Amino acid sequence: MKVVVIDDDPTGSQTVHSCPLLLRWDVNTLCRGLRHASPLMFLLANTRALTPTDAAERNHGIVAALDQALQREGLVRDQVLLVSRGDSTLRGHGVLEPEALQAAFGPFDATLHVPAFLEGGRTTVNGVHLLHGEPVHTTSFAQDRLFGFSSSDLACWLEEKSDGAIAAASVQRITGIELDFACGAGLPLLIDRLRSLQGNAAVVVDAERQEQLIALAAAVRALQGEKRFLFRSAASMVKALADPGPPPLDPEGLVGLRRPAADGTPQPGLVMVGSHVPLADQQLELLVAEPDCHGVELPVPRIARVLEGPTADLLLADLEQVWLQQLRALLGQGLTPVLFTSRGELRCASEHEDRRLSSALAELMGRLAAALAPDLGYLISKGGITTQTLLARGLALESVQLEGQLLPGLSLVRPSGGPFSRLPILTFPGNLGRSDTLRDAWQRMEAG
Repeated sequence: MKVVVIDDDPTGSQTVHSCPLLLRWDVNTLCRGLRHASPLMFLLANTRALTPTDAAERNHGIVAALDQALQREGLVRDQVLLVSRGDSTLRGHGVLEPEALQAAFGPFDATLHVPAFLEGGRTTVNGVHLLHGEPVHTTSFAQDRLFGFSSSDLACWLEEKSDGAIAAASVQRITGIELDFACGAGLPLLIDRLRSLQGNAAVVVDAERQEQLIALAAAVRALQGEKRFLFRSAASMVKALADPGPPPLDPEGLVGLRRPAADGTPQPGLVMVGSHVPLADQQLELLVAEPDCHGVELPVPRIARVLEGPTADLLLADLEQVWLQQLRALLGQGLTPVLFTSRGELRCASEHEDRRLSSALAELMGRLAAALAPDLGYLISKGGITTQTLLARGLALESVQLEGQLLPGLSLVRPSGGPFSRLPILTFPGNLGRSDTLRDAWQRMEAG
């Protein structure tokens, strides 16, 4: 069974390793991914950066190409377990994307919503989703300007996000007690429970320990070919479904992947911070306070004004050269440049303009990083949209190989070929860690 994950940003692979992360989904690329030895294949769809209409269309296009790739490889849909990977703090198109996949790749007997990301302190207890024990709707993530929500009760959240199409009273729940029992003698009961699901039932899943998700995955595998399930999950469920085993490289081995110069000395690094959540602000503040780091700020209000002007391309190109010279000068001084967008969120006149500006900023950061990449030993990219744009647009990669996790939830990837071959890139979610985690990751890469 191949676990195929359509990831709404490039950070959902944060619990697994040794698998391809595809940045394109044409039929030939998908065929290569299906032939890869790993039981797991990620498609970095970047749908969180899209409007609802565009996100649905992208999901439709991906599974249409997947159908063709399966046929070419002599496989059928029942040999694929499809996961729509979403945010563990409930941002993103959490209802729309599963609905699009049901329409294009169904029918499914149930959609199982499993937002728990245990490594990051996200758990679900009695149907309520928590962040470090606090209901997630009480955190700053629930105030997201595009994906805000008002309830941590997942049944109510589904009703809210579906505009009432999924009634909270109709949502089923697989409880922690059921999963604990299934870890022992109760697995047949859980299998029977899943067997009873039909008609694309909406199901929320409690999770506080990985063993519970492993039991759920075992029950799902026992019904392969008999029932079809779709998952909308965070990263912990992906790990349970794919069962990748121990990683070949531990954190010490991962930092050892830092690229050396021709004379064997370590090449310098670059840190990019595009995420605007309050946690990212705290992490950035601690990092730029380090004597060996130096911040280079991209002023968002100024860039927005430039983009609105009649000669936007020319003016932005001139500004890019200024920032690029600053970054190269810092590298020449033996410092680590920290490229970041000015803090705070600039609200545009419409959601469309918000997304357009966000995309333009990410592409700007991606171009600057790509210009420096041949002389870098490593790159740290914080923020899902920032990282996706860096990989797909800035570096123009077709795929990367996932090597493992430097710290819980922080994946290190490397291009397998081309001009940026073997450059270690640490993908850092905007919502992950403590205030000192970004500094910790930088210190580890520097020590490596």
